[in-house]
Amino acid sequence: MKLSVPVYFRVLIAITLLGCGTSRAATSTAEVLAEAMSRRPVILLGEVHDNVAQHAVRAEALRLLLARGARPAIAFEQFDRERQGDVDRARIDVLPSGVTRVDHLIQRAGGARGWDWNLYRQFLELALEYDLPIVAANLSRPEAMGIAQQGFGAFNPQLRENYGLDRLPAEFLAAHERAVDQGHCGLMPPEMLPSLARAQIARDFVLAQSIRPYIERGVILLAGNGHARKDIGVPFFLSMLERTRTLTIGVLESAGDIFNETTHFDVVIHTPAQPRSVDPCAELRKRSTPAQGSPRQ
Repeated sequence: MKLSVPVYFRVLIAITLLGCGTSRAATSTAEVLAEAMSRRPVILLGEVHDNVAQHAVRAEALRLLLARGARPAIAFEQFDRERQGDVDRARIDVLPSGVTRVDHLIQRAGGARGWDWNLYRQFLELALEYDLPIVAANLSRPEAMGIAQQGFGAFNPQLRENYGLDRLPAEFLAAHERAVDQGHCGLMPPEMLPSLARAQIARDFVLAQSIRPYIERGVILLAGNGHARKDIGVPFFLSMLERTRTLTIGVLESAGDIFNETTHFDVVIHTPAQPRSVDPCAELRKRSTPAQGSPRQ
């Protein structure tokens, strides 16, 4: 299948309807996704963090891409940038008895951030199998909350000046506030939106900085769909030339998505919604402080 970019298409895996054909549909979707990922060297590959079907399709697409000869770095939102040394050392450590390399890497560098590492180990296995750079790309939660409270002063002054962090466009800030509000089910007190928007912007900025050294080689960033947005996400902090080499892929659930597909992503893949025993919005309504326990974007 030949694709041109930017391109918009939709693949819907109707698991509840396909029955025994589900695995074939997932494989077909992975092939389409792999073909899209082959078109540009920088891929911002979105996700809903707890969606098992999405991780399976993305991992299979990555496997197909690597089998065809691609050797990109793999950047993880799930590793904070200060853990890069831990990631690198975990690749060469003598392994404790009975411990796999992936488990050792997760234990040494993953920390207690609340990620479901069972969903991400398949990407680490592929990175280790093909000897790909594993990039710890994220801004830590304490740093993000510090910026939320105090502004962008935590960043190097030269970086702030080069990227205009102290003079971001008003509509850009407003768009982030809307995204944060939507991501919190419309339950956030209005006075909290600017600070949480700053934290999200800071994460996008750091993710962009983290992948920049690998743009010539090629890099795939695994991150929430909000970070992959081409309008206000990571690409905002890439240069014009870097953006021409970047493809944004939204991997969305088939119901309840908060994204405008045609304006937020170059490519969209749909999967069914992850079955959840608890409605995150219902949980938020129960909390006296809405920001606590809020869903990641």
